[in-house]
Amino acid sequence: MNRQLIDIGVNLMHRSFERDRDEVVGRSVEAGVSPLVLTGTSERNSDAAARYAAKFPGQLFTTAGVHPHDTRNCTSRTRDTLRRLAKMSQVVAIGECGLDYNRDFSPRDVQRTWFEEQIQLACELEMPLFLHEREAHPDFVRILKPYLGTGKSKAVVHCFTGTLQELDVYLQLGLYIGITGWICDERRGKHLRELVKRIPLERLMLETDAPFLTPRDLPVKPQDGRNEPVFLPHVAATVAHCLGKTVEEVAEATTRTAREFFGLR
Repeated sequence: MNRQLIDIGVNLMHRSFERDRDEVVGRSVEAGVSPLVLTGTSERNSDAAARYAAKFPGQLFTTAGVHPHDTRNCTSRTRDTLRRLAKMSQVVAIGECGLDYNRDFSPRDVQRTWFEEQIQLACELEMPLFLHEREAHPDFVRILKPYLGTGKSKAVVHCFTGTLQELDVYLQLGLYIGITGWICDERRGKHLRELVKRIPLERLMLETDAPFLTPRDLPVKPQDGRNEPVFLPHVAATVAHCLGKTVEEVAEATTRTAREFFGLR
């Protein structure tokens, strides 16, 4: 049976991976978690991720985008930078982009402007979108909705942790959903164990969001607390338990969905 998994959200250029980045990739391959899709969160970070992914053809892919936290640093050159990166074969989506009203590291009007800029770029290039939304659901849907259904782009809401109502809206809009180790957190993620049952397997993808969101119920926890792709099978097992399916069924379905969504060779 297929136990291969694809981690669609890895912040591998994060400073916590500086000392052993290559080893992290090696461990993920040994664990059957391959390929990985690295997350681009700023112009500089997206460029670094694309250059690093080029060293591992077929194993590493990446997104190119500006996270809402970083939109305050966008300039008149940002869109051209992302367009240039998107032409690279290892770059498979635009993002991480969206809205974050939880921390407001960038002004909300700036976040909204650059969210729409990146949606337009994805439609222009006919590339998928890798989306972030936190405490900004109404504006997020209002900005995104006009571009959906045009056939120009499809989108995944990465690291979904929201409500039943929000999930139903996203599914009605045809969005894909990324589930992380948040579902393994008995304090904050308990509601996800029911909500995940509402997500069609052909719209479900798995991710670690490493180095963040280390599953709280790992039998052996990493000493430094750092999450990495090698823990994705644990997330898959939790999802499988919630769905009443085997890990093999969940692995096969989510891997197929991720390959088709990102166009992975």
